[in-house]
Amino acid sequence: MAQPFIEKELEQLTCSYFNLHEFETILSANNHEGEQKLLDLYKILSPEHLLKKPFANDSNTLNKNFYNELLHIIGLEETKDSGKKVIRRKIEKERNEGSLLENTIREFESQIRQCELTIQTSEGRTKEEEVFSAALELCITWLNRILFLKLLEGQLIKYHKGDRKYSFLNATYIKVFKELNELFFEVLAVKTTDRATHIHSKFGNIPYLNSSLFDSTEFELSYFKIKDLNDRLEIPVYAQSVLKSASGTRISGDKNTLHYLFEFLDAYDFASDSTAEIQEQNKTIINASVLGKVFEKINGYKDGSIFTPGFITMYMSRQSLRPAVIQKFNEHFKTTGIAEATTFEELYNRVDKVEIKTANEIVNSLRVCDPAVGSGHFLVSALNELILIKAELGILADKNGKRLRDYEFTIENDELIITDEHGLFVYNHLNKESQRVQETIFGERQTIIENCLFGVDINPNSVKICRLRLWIELLKSSYYKAPAYAELETLPNIDINIKCGNSLI
Repeated sequence: MAQPFIEKELEQLTCSYFNLHEFETILSANNHEGEQKLLDLYKILSPEHLLKKPFANDSNTLNKNFYNELLHIIGLEETKDSGKKVIRRKIEKERNEGSLLENTIREFESQIRQCELTIQTSEGRTKEEEVFSAALELCITWLNRILFLKLLEGQLIKYHKGDRKYSFLNATYIKVFKELNELFFEVLAVKTTDRATHIHSKFGNIPYLNSSLFDSTEFELSYFKIKDLNDRLEIPVYAQSVLKSASGTRISGDKNTLHYLFEFLDAYDFASDSTAEIQEQNKTIINASVLGKVFEKINGYKDGSIFTPGFITMYMSRQSLRPAVIQKFNEHFKTTGIAEATTFEELYNRVDKVEIKTANEIVNSLRVCDPAVGSGHFLVSALNELILIKAELGILADKNGKRLRDYEFTIENDELIITDEHGLFVYNHLNKESQRVQETIFGERQTIIENCLFGVDINPNSVKICRLRLWIELLKSSYYKAPAYAELETLPNIDINIKCGNSLI
């Protein structure tokens, strides 16, 4: 097919030329500049660039393999009903008693039989539907915590240059559900100085985070906790599982459910984000946006919830927040005799006339409310956009009022990206300047989340997921506290900002 075209039609062919031999000397000398050049070449020759394939960690794309296998472990399935996709409990003949959902429902039924528990039915719902709904809410609560901890684990390993002693979410440390319960309520919810000796010796590397994510929920107090699940039950490995044997073939058979969940999560990369250059291992990146999309689909199984893609929430945030910031500054300019700004560029040229602390207070006086918050995607985009606005105006400053001057801030793929003269900013608590930048970004995120961002949703699970998303954004910029640099900065309680309610009423 090509030969006649080449012989008769093709007069000229544009090409790019590069010599791989040039990289041998550079790489043998362990030269960073040479590695960066090779990285650029790798990106150009990647399928994502040449074939326009979607990035595995694109926040706008659902990772179907991750999603389907997670549904299998939970005990759910996605199916079509009247032309739309819905998520439901697996049909009876395909249910696995070892799945999280069936294990939870079994515990409900056992406690009801023994008269330890009573289930009240609401109008139009059967007892079975009430049990399913309560069991699913418990499963989502537990998985929220587990996935948050997986991201925390990845962050700790990244901070400590790949040191695997900071890996704690595996069957070596946590063999049974009771030990996972200990991790929730006796490790994350308790200051390191107040932990029991046996807890400290086992989970000494895990910081205290002060998050209500690890407080007992109303459902757990009313019904039971994860420690009450049956440990010995197994579940068949998903037919299209990501798990492979040493020889590279897909594994099969049955696995202990908890151990299977840990192995499944470990097959993905939770330590990187969309700024990752080249991964050491060939693992698909799972970031907070992907988790938000997965959970919104699971959670909205009966409400018709639709996940708003990142490119839409980014656009909405930019189009709404920038005019609002200009308006807020113009209100201040009126009182000080400064000419009002009509564009963001004009505001940039006038903002130097405002004291830096005052300028930050003006931006922080904005209030953003999403009345149908879902997984919180719009609030996350608003959070990133507000930090970018401050950076572009040149008013982003540390706690002492010293500006962050030599850093470039951009938003790509719904992620806030910071670069300096060496490339991507990477936190190193042993470097004083790196510590200053990380503390500043954490402080900005915390201030904006606590003061500027609000959300309401009629679905209580959505509210939990939204809070989780905002905590994850803070976790991305968490830092070790001086002087010992052994404890991470704790997370704020944001329950008051994100509420369950009916916005129409």
